Amino acid sequence: MELLEQVSDFEVVGQAGTGEEALALLEALEPDVALVDVNLPGMSGLQLAEEVALRHLGCRILMISAYADYAYVTQALEAGSGGYLLKTASGRELVDALRAVADGIVVLDSGLSARLGRGSRRRGAPTRTVANGLTNREDDVLALLALGCSNKEIAARLALGVRTIESHVSSILGKLGVASRTEAVAQALSRHLVSAGGDGRSEWWP
Repeated sequence: MELLEQVSDFEVVGQAGTGEEALALLEALEPDVALVDVNLPGMSGLQLAEEVALRHLGCRILMISAYADYAYVTQALEAGSGGYLLKTASGRELVDALRAVADGIVVLDSGLSARLGRGSRRRGAPTRTVANGLTNREDDVLALLALGCSNKEIAARLALGVRTIESHVSSILGKLGVASRTEAVAQALSRHLVSAGGDGRSEWWP
């Protein structure tokens, strides 16, 4: 917490030792963003995220974990977390991730994102199966959402306008039957809509 207290645009308003204490503080203090450990004593971090979503508290959650496992990432995002960061992340990565999650951007740990994006350079044209009626372009946009990219970043990488990307994102949410970018990313990971290479590493092709 000392690190965050030194950041000028952050105000640390509380700290809890258990999931139950954290939920009570979130209800009482109504912070913009919370840093939550997956393995909280008592109510787990995942259960806490679910409760925050069910109670519509409006607090965005950045989950921090020792587990570099996509099953945990998917569970965290499906529970309502706005991001997933490993405990090996640097202080700068933590601060940047908290800022991004507070702004509504889905964040994945850089190491996990690197694994998702590895193999992104085209080595011949792969064949992809587009699920849930997604077009090839929507598939590209979804893959970049899973990398934690903002609409502006996706637009730059695909050489499209931001409004076009916003339209694609809205279409993706509708076709997947989800209400947010976070839920879309969870769907992408759990349903393997982000294509995986033969070595098990997820790939994205522009």
